[in-house]
Amino acid sequence: MLFHSFRILRTLAALVAFFAAFCFAGEPNLPEVQAPWMKGEKLTFSLSWGFVTAGYATLEVKPIKDGKTEFLTFATGNKTINKIYPVADTIYTRVRNKGLMTEVFRKQLHEGKFHNTSVIRFDRKGEKAWLSDTVFTDMKTRKVKRSADTAVVIQGMEHSIMSAFYLVRTLPLAVGDTSRFSAVSGKQRYELKVVVHGRETLKTDKGMVNTVKVEPMLDGDGIFNSKGRIFIWFTDDDRRIPVLMECEIALGSIKAKLEKVE
Repeated sequence: MLFHSFRILRTLAALVAFFAAFCFAGEPNLPEVQAPWMKGEKLTFSLSWGFVTAGYATLEVKPIKDGKTEFLTFATGNKTINKIYPVADTIYTRVRNKGLMTEVFRKQLHEGKFHNTSVIRFDRKGEKAWLSDTVFTDMKTRKVKRSADTAVVIQGMEHSIMSAFYLVRTLPLAVGDTSRFSAVSGKQRYELKVVVHGRETLKTDKGMVNTVKVEPMLDGDGIFNSKGRIFIWFTDDDRRIPVLMECEIALGSIKAKLEKVE
């Protein structure tokens, strides 16, 4: 059971930050995003498999100076799991409000004895995304196990990580629509599409909520194929709050359920 809980927590952390590994093609002269959550937002989720709650995650939007915004994601295990297998995963993104163009993306994973830090910095004029990835054997001494630097050619208007997740929240999401993006993960490029399946009414702790069901997927042989289909239910209003996120696996499904909105 604990083994499955570790896998659930890890997968859901990736689910909450589903777009974190990608850079998405954008259009020039993008307008400044005026969505309600741009003024500040914090969402708290429970992470579960069946009736087992493995941990919790938060998604936070923080407005900062000079027309920029920070997106922060944090995932951790519950008290029982953290005593045996400590988990603390953090994803940070700084974007320009115009088009949610990413400037810096940073991911820090602390899972048991595994410690990893990866950073992507975008050079729009130079048309490069600079990736730095480091695995540590000991965080106290900062002893490095392995490290690699990579440069990915971009066209100057790509997004990185969480910005794409929030960008989807600004789309009309009309039933039957499919939005397509060019995606880059590491040294590879993929085609990603977001399919709007329909509108559903979900029963939550706060009552019935009207939602829009969306499925992000990769065309062809993508890196998420082995993890099953992923679905996200956004509130059917201008806030587009993710009420529920679900990933299908061989033994059922794992879920991120919205618990609190601040």
